[in-house]
Amino acid sequence: MKRNVVRTICFAALMLSIAAVALAEDPGICSYSGVAGEWGYSDAGTLIPPTGPVPFAIIGRYTLDAEGNFSGTQTSSRGGIISEEILRGAATVNPDCTGTLTVGIYDQSGILLRSAVWAMVYVDSAREVRGILTSLRFEPNGPIVPAVLTDNAKRLFPESRHQQDEQ
Repeated sequence: MKRNVVRTICFAALMLSIAAVALAEDPGICSYSGVAGEWGYSDAGTLIPPTGPVPFAIIGRYTLDAEGNFSGTQTSSRGGIISEEILRGAATVNPDCTGTLTVGIYDQSGILLRSAVWAMVYVDSAREVRGILTSLRFEPNGPIVPAVLTDNAKRLFPESRHQQDEQ
């Protein structure tokens, strides 16, 4: 009987320690501070203005801070017309690793060209992001343009998040 009690206590202690380690492994991965950092991304898809479908692709880089502020640069190709653009916006991050990204896209002189809203999901311990465009508006005060665009982003320096956490 003593042997069964000791086994039960050891088993319970082992299970509790495993649960504690699992909870402590990556605290805050899906929080603002957990996803803050530098990211590289590419987007591809189709814009659907009244004149007909237009292929659209983007490649760029952005920084997201621990307060959800977003800034970066990108190169876009809209129907083969290349543009260098500046990004500013804000992100939301939910504990379930979903979120949104609301972005203003500006030309090099600071004129707002368009605004976009993305639905995002952080994957692979917040080392990568997948997204889909949910709203695109050409500015100023232009119409919302239907579009099918997907986003794939990867953390540029994945080890830096863990180094920051350790400090």
